[in-house]
Amino acid sequence: MATITAAPAKPAPPGVLTRPAVRKLLTLAVAAAVLVPLAVTQWGGTTWPSALTVDVSGPLGKASDWIIDNRDSHPLFLYFFGHVSNVVVIAVRAVYLALLAVGWAGVTAIGALIAWRVAGVRLALGTAVAFLACGLLGMWVPTMQTLALMVVAVLASVVVGALLGLAAGLSDRMDRVLRPVLDTMQVLPAFAYLLPVVLVFGIGVPAAVLATVVYAAPPMARLTSLGLRGADEEVLEAVESLGTTARQRLLTARVPLARKELLLGVNQTIMMALSMAVIASVIGAGGLGDRVYQALASVDVGAALAAGIPIVLLAVVLDRVTGAAGERLGESGKSPLTWVYALAAAAAVAVAGRLAGLLEWPDGWELNIAQPVNRAVDWMTAHLYSGVPVVGGTADWAAHFTNWVLNPLRDGLQWLPWWSVLLAVAALAWLIGTWRTALTAVLAMAAIGVLGVWKPSLDTLSQVLAAVAVTLVIGFATGVAAARSDRVERALRPVLDVFQTMPQFVYLIPVVALFGVGRAPAVAAAVVYALPAVVRITTQGLRQVDPAAMESARSLGATSGQQLRQVQLPLARPALLLAVNQGVVLVLAVVIIGGLVGGGALGYQVVFGLAQGDLATGLVAGAAIVCLGLMLDRVTQPTDRRPRKGA
Repeated sequence: MATITAAPAKPAPPGVLTRPAVRKLLTLAVAAAVLVPLAVTQWGGTTWPSALTVDVSGPLGKASDWIIDNRDSHPLFLYFFGHVSNVVVIAVRAVYLALLAVGWAGVTAIGALIAWRVAGVRLALGTAVAFLACGLLGMWVPTMQTLALMVVAVLASVVVGALLGLAAGLSDRMDRVLRPVLDTMQVLPAFAYLLPVVLVFGIGVPAAVLATVVYAAPPMARLTSLGLRGADEEVLEAVESLGTTARQRLLTARVPLARKELLLGVNQTIMMALSMAVIASVIGAGGLGDRVYQALASVDVGAALAAGIPIVLLAVVLDRVTGAAGERLGESGKSPLTWVYALAAAAAVAVAGRLAGLLEWPDGWELNIAQPVNRAVDWMTAHLYSGVPVVGGTADWAAHFTNWVLNPLRDGLQWLPWWSVLLAVAALAWLIGTWRTALTAVLAMAAIGVLGVWKPSLDTLSQVLAAVAVTLVIGFATGVAAARSDRVERALRPVLDVFQTMPQFVYLIPVVALFGVGRAPAVAAAVVYALPAVVRITTQGLRQVDPAAMESARSLGATSGQQLRQVQLPLARPALLLAVNQGVVLVLAVVIIGGLVGGGALGYQVVFGLAQGDLATGLVAGAAIVCLGLMLDRVTQPTDRRPRKGA
């Protein structure tokens, strides 16, 4: 009888080599051992080689000059861009004149009644108070200018986003095409959207509206696609069994089932449009953002705060009303006739206000807070900036942070050989993702060198790294406290809600008041802006850890600290990585805007290009910001957000 002998087993590799991270690092080390000596021999030096730099300022300058010279004569501008610009101007002006014609009493009544109809009495009162506060601060006309721009931009963003989301939701091919585009657009700082539209449309309202549309449409597209793809399959099969056409299934089943996602998309679009509309004041949008920008340019904190408060009030009201409308969607509530009654009441108030001559906000009702705020800032400058016993002052803190953290970090990054920076980027991106991710990150970083802005980009990167480190330390500690205590979580919730709805521009006001201008205030604003997202994601990730795992740890006698270190944090790793990713993206957005308050580096170059009309310098810096944002996103993006295949 024959016997079957098993083939001898192959010797297993050493235990450490079975780990994917170790194998990736070894592969990268072998590649570096071959490529780095070649690169050093060929180009040498520590900074980016000039031989690998392409001067694009000349071609960009010529393109800019050609566009400016032909803007009034070329058929492309006369019969396409010109018509688009005119439509935008007419639409914004029509909405603005309509708001002025209704008057402050009518606008307040209409806003309050709409809020009451969709969100209840409490938010209706809050909406009325917010509009009245805008008038009391002397900002009624700028508020109406911002609101008019917002109405047009949001409507256009919702339409464009819904159409793109519809295409992606119904077609797998379109979804694959749009996904990387939307991914890239989502990580770009808002400043990066300004220069291309300025190049085509010039300074003014059309460029501001179109930049806002490009910035605010992706959330609507993503959520529309998500809602359509997430529709209940059983419902769709039941509708299809009735013999309905594809169009009927879309209108009677898919869209109604995706109502919550669609309304959430509208909410996110409104918030991003408001944020961008404020930033677009840099390119002539006017309104509240322009008041803040002009005040910050002259370091007039009082005037900046007077314009910043209405921006915050608008953001909070719009977020609460649209959010409440989404939560109440589908509930049995007021009769549709209440809309008629509400609009009739609003019209009656508007007519009464017009007959009474209450169109313009009375000058006698305005409160001038600029002077008291500036006096308070002067007192802070004299008493809190420096010389405070024991703790020092805010200016001292900013100077110490700049000298002890920002300067060494910037100098260290700029001292590193260029190839070592690329190698570090590749290692980080490959460890957390796939080789495709690493390749994308390295190419994005290399493109910065090719554009000739290696040192300014590393300066910006140093500010981002410092701000992210502070954000993560504070955010993780706060998130852990909120996850382990319901009382702390309840206390933090309203604060985080308000902070998360405030546009990026507004964060510059308090830091300038506290720290003056410079790189440290830009980092401080970035930290405050990114903290809410990091805290929320950390808290949610820790709270969603499997209760069975926690119970097992407790039954084994683990202490509270051991449960956190050995159970919660390891199991919440994907959420923590997502928190890091979102912190990096949000920090970069505000560090770039920090160029307005002395942040320097790429942000300053963009602002300089916009202010001086040097679009070549601005466009190069904007392209570097895009590459830097793409690299940072790929280096910090959690693996579970990517396809598993091809790791």
